[in-house]
Amino acid sequence: MNGNSMARSAEIYTYESQSLVYAMNWSVRKDKRFRLAIGSFREECNNTVEIIQLDEDKGSFTCDPALTFRHDYPPTKLMFAPDKEACRPDLLATTGEFLRIWRIHEDGVQLERLLNNNKQSEFCAPLTSFDWNEADPKRLGTSSIDTTCTIWDIEKGEVDTQLIAHDKEVYDIAWGGPGVFATVSADGSVRVFDLRDKEHSTIIYESPHPDTPLLRLGWNKQDPRLMATLLMDSSKVVILDIRYPTLPIAELQRHQACVNALAWAPHSSAHICTAGDDAQALIWDLSSLGSTQEPALDPILAYSAGAEVNQLQWSSAQPDWVAVCFANKTQILRV
Repeated sequence: MNGNSMARSAEIYTYESQSLVYAMNWSVRKDKRFRLAIGSFREECNNTVEIIQLDEDKGSFTCDPALTFRHDYPPTKLMFAPDKEACRPDLLATTGEFLRIWRIHEDGVQLERLLNNNKQSEFCAPLTSFDWNEADPKRLGTSSIDTTCTIWDIEKGEVDTQLIAHDKEVYDIAWGGPGVFATVSADGSVRVFDLRDKEHSTIIYESPHPDTPLLRLGWNKQDPRLMATLLMDSSKVVILDIRYPTLPIAELQRHQACVNALAWAPHSSAHICTAGDDAQALIWDLSSLGSTQEPALDPILAYSAGAEVNQLQWSSAQPDWVAVCFANKTQILRV
């Protein structure tokens, strides 16, 4: 198969980039079905972001060179604006050493805003991740290795709130509502913050082994009581119910190597997808979970990729499609 290959029978479509890829996400707009953004992973300044589109008639991806743009350092995350109805400008956010907001036109991509949360310096501590608030799309929260989280008003290009979130690097952030977000950190804790009371946070979970970093956090959009997190170099996924702090309600333990990514189903409160270094993407049904620890769960669906899976995103606009990244390939799968 060529670089933009297709496998119609299994409903899997693959796009091949020039270099390793890491950051990736789906477009949300209903007028841009099967559009994704992909960030290269080169350990140098000169990286790129490609915007690709599946040609549904041909069954292959196309990449318009006019919509490929340079990015300083590998993007740690990409997200399209949460604008399903396509009534606002077509925006894409990226994090690296800064938060950047890009505007996508038919014939090119322009940098709309470059946002630095450090007023004392032109330099900024690297940003590890961010999340765009679906309920209040002018709000975007970033996490940083300098222990802080910054909540931006991206319409004004101003910091709304900046707070010291953890004792060590903050690795991920997720919104759970208009004014509530959660973070995970190298200090091994999951913390929940409410913007109405910025002085306090609630610790929902701490790593069983002190100082084992937590790398990723997913907050279930359909059931905000549920969260999922990943421990560094661990093959298990921890499922949390915020009503029962400190004790996981489940641990998903069927991966054979460390897990790198997770994504809750956008349309179902009971399903989550996880992927990792065992080259597997697994979908789990958590509907049997009660408030106590259940016996070991098995995934309901498994997909084997061609290499370690570094990235995973579940399309909110087309919830029967999941995207994964491994090596230099981006693949979308119908689930």
